[in-house]
Amino acid sequence: MKVAVIQFLGSNCDLDSVWALRQIGVTTDLVYYKDFEEIYYKYDGILIPGGFSWGDYLRAGVIAANTSCMKLVCELSESDVPILGICNGFQILTEAGLLPGALIRNDSLSFICKWVTISVESKKSVFTKDLVIKSQLKMPIAHGEGRFATDDLNKLYKNNQVVFKYLGENPNGSMDAIAGVTNLNGNVLGLMPHPERASDNIIGGKDGLKILKYFLT
Repeated sequence: MKVAVIQFLGSNCDLDSVWALRQIGVTTDLVYYKDFEEIYYKYDGILIPGGFSWGDYLRAGVIAANTSCMKLVCELSESDVPILGICNGFQILTEAGLLPGALIRNDSLSFICKWVTISVESKKSVFTKDLVIKSQLKMPIAHGEGRFATDDLNKLYKNNQVVFKYLGENPNGSMDAIAGVTNLNGNVLGLMPHPERASDNIIGGKDGLKILKYFLT
């Protein structure tokens, strides 16, 4: 699988994501969002990294979500291309309508940067199909607008779309401690914790690779 890590203005976890994928053997390119339109057909997988696209003006992720690049990503999602959105990438995917719900200001109204533990709640996502339900992963979070909210929580559970939940402390006040969700088809996943920042023991652990390794298929 060949993966494009899409770089928007304000992305700051793009190089981390490229490094994490390459170290496990995934063929990965860093692709500027304006260039993606010309070469999108070359890629079998998409990763939308964290950061602060366009400074999070208006709402986190909303400007990036309305680019021509993301219109193509939406089209690719309909062809079951695996798409992973991390932190700001998760925000972009919700704003683009590829994932349900919204990410709003943390209940503390403060930026949070810390390691957390999440549990695997669903194998519906292609990124978690080989993981054990209720297994635990440790990864860092770093966000100011990571509180997941939805007006139809029951529907998400009915469709098995809640993929990750925070264990112990609910760091940002997310509804029902939700840390990540998938689309109905299971090929699009968004999560607030950063798997690319949990890709080597020297930086705190390698649990993030359990998610990223799907791109090896």
